[in-house]
This record gives sequence, C-alpha cells and structure tokens, in this order.
Amino acid sequence: MIRKLLAAIILLLIGAAIGGGLMLGGKTWDGWFGRGPDPVTVAAASLDAVREQNRLVPFVASFVAAVSSEQRRFGLSARKTLIVPGLVRYEVDLARLTEQDLSWDAETQTLTIALPPVELSGPQINLNAMQEFRDGRLLMAVTDAEAQLDAANRKAVEKTLLRQAGGEMPMRLARTAAARAIERSFAMPLRAAGLDAKVVARFAGPDRS
Repeated sequence: MIRKLLAAIILLLIGAAIGGGLMLGGKTWDGWFGRGPDPVTVAAASLDAVREQNRLVPFVASFVAAVSSEQRRFGLSARKTLIVPGLVRYEVDLARLTEQDLSWDAETQTLTIALPPVELSGPQINLNAMQEFRDGRLLMAVTDAEAQLDAANRKAVEKTLLRQAGGEMPMRLARTAAARAIERSFAMPLRAAGLDAKVVARFAGPDRS
C-alpha cells in the first residue's frame, strides 16, 4: 500500500517537474509515513512511476539521405535520384525496466540503474523538402520503370537514414540524454525523501554513457 502511494506521489512529482520545472524544498516523507524513508522502497516506487511513462524520447535528430536507382530495358535507361531529409526519434522502452535493473549500494549511497537499449523510431520523411532528379523519361513512359525506381529509392532512403541515425556520435548523444533523464527521474524522489543519494544510469556495452 505504501509503495503504491509512493508511486502515485512520485508520478505526480515527475509530471510536475517535466511540465514546469518543480523546485523541491527540504520537506521529507518522514512525517507522511511515520518513519525514516527507506531508499530501496523509494527507488522501487520510483520504478513504478517511471514505468508508467511508457516510452522515453530523450533525443531527436535530422538526417539527409541522397539515393539513386537505375533501370535498363530495351536498350534504354532510366534513373532517379532523391535527396530526402528525415527525422529519427531515439526512444527507450521504460516498461522493460524491472527491479532487477536497480542496484542500491548502501555504503556509497548510490543507486545504479541498468537501462534497456535505445531504439530508433522512424524515419519521419519531410516530403515538402524532398528533391527529385530524373533521367530517361521515355522508358518511364512506356514501362513500369518509374514505379520500380520509386520503390527501390524508398527502401534505400529508409535504410540510409536509419544507418546514419545508428552512427556512433548520435547514438552516444541519445544514450547520454536518456541516462540523464532517467537519473533525474529517480534522484528527484530520493531528494524529496531527504536522502542524499547518487543515481547512475548506464547502458550495457562498451559505451556506457
């Protein structure tokens, strides 16, 4: 019961902080529950509240793909080139977090959180900014070459944009932004409870930022 109440309070705190930059004073939860706050209980309740947020979008980036496709038939050729900007969202599925991903070190007063991987969502294509160049109108007029070129280019655009989005630098920026956001989500309730605790969120793998 206490954990559910804590989770509800924490969810309100997180929502208020996101919406308006909540300033926390020195009030703790001692008086609310009649005993000193337990960091493990607070962290577990924070986990429930964070999971309620479902998906975190800590980072969004724009990329540009330039792709070309060519068709040759009957001694004729047709070629289409697209230059397409697209937006990619970097997301973390917070529902995948479990209590096994939380580790409390009483000696150092540190809460460590193992985060699920960053996932790419999109790309969202900006059709208004797309540029198209074509050669071989005759072949396009008498065959389905244009439809084939368009299909090939669409696949190539998506693949190119996602490959760029999965590069080392944007992924590092996304992981850093996600880790900082999660750290704030867990640190705020701990501070509100009067606990001087450090929160460290990490991803698995060599880039643990």
